[in-house]
Amino acid sequence: MAGTYDIEEQRVIDRIRCIAFREARDAGATFIDRNWIADKVHRSIRFITDWWQKSYDQCFADYSNAGRKLKLSQASQDIIREASGRQGKSCSVVAKKIAEKQKEYVTRRTINNYRHREGLKPFHVIPQPLKSETHISDRLWLCDWLKDWTEEDFLHLAPSDEFYVWVVRRPNYQNDRVWAKSVDDIEEDEHYREMVKNQPCIGIFVIFTAKRLHWVIKDKGESWTGQYFRDIILTEHVLPFLKNEENVIDPDEVIFIHDKAPCMRAYPTQHLLQDNDIKFWGNDIWPGNSPDLNVAEHIGTIIKDEVEKKMLSETRDSRYLEETLKMHLSDVLTNMETDSDLFETVLCSYPSRLRAVKNANGRHTDY
Repeated sequence: MAGTYDIEEQRVIDRIRCIAFREARDAGATFIDRNWIADKVHRSIRFITDWWQKSYDQCFADYSNAGRKLKLSQASQDIIREASGRQGKSCSVVAKKIAEKQKEYVTRRTINNYRHREGLKPFHVIPQPLKSETHISDRLWLCDWLKDWTEEDFLHLAPSDEFYVWVVRRPNYQNDRVWAKSVDDIEEDEHYREMVKNQPCIGIFVIFTAKRLHWVIKDKGESWTGQYFRDIILTEHVLPFLKNEENVIDPDEVIFIHDKAPCMRAYPTQHLLQDNDIKFWGNDIWPGNSPDLNVAEHIGTIIKDEVEKKMLSETRDSRYLEETLKMHLSDVLTNMETDSDLFETVLCSYPSRLRAVKNANGRHTDY
């Protein structure tokens, strides 16, 4: 769609127009959508999608002297190299740092291309899940549906999540972090590349209420299939846990929440919960692609961080053993089982999470 006018200055102008049109849509111009904007600025839908949710300060690049710089300065290259392989050093963050230190203005894409050419990667980048218009409307509907709930109401929820912990850190592997290596070890450790080829991992399921945490370490070789969830996770663990008044404020009021993984949203799974008189937010209530609304994700992060601390304190030989990881994981989970203050705090964060979703018009939040 771009023509001969497509110089960097024009790209910056079109990026700004994308954001301005999106803001007009959010202010009430409902006829505006990505197709409409693409037609107005003569750009592709992908260009519009990439830019209309960004901030204005991300639009600018150095387009002086009739074009953008074709090469990064050595100082800027050094900044990119130093920031690669580290947490919280995305291309946008690095571009801002280069602008502050070197007064050299480069785009996120330029940095990404340089990293790709040099085989560099930001450490543990978690991509935000794409939210369709259906996801957005479902999230906003949930906010309206729960608008009259108090913090006491949210204390009756029982959120759950399942995740993996690997014996060796896996850069850029979404949120399946692990812990047996320090970031500083990776570049110099020749054994690292061999270890990551067939490294073991441990799967964990967690569910918690305002009173207690319950956890299950997945049987070795089992997958998170619907049958495994129904026969093992739900029947043997979740159902007895939720029906025990020592674990919940009121067994008749507790509401089970899952993350809408395929094994949980399967109809046989939903029917099993219904047949056992378990209240739950089913497929018609819980919005897809909403990890920011599942507070069990927060508990999972705490677990992983605590396990990481323990693994990094191990000697070099034992820090790579699955047995060591499983021991520390079990210890951390056991110690957290009755931390009711933490559980109440996390559950009471729901009102602020829902407000954040409303303020973001159903899109990504910082949770």
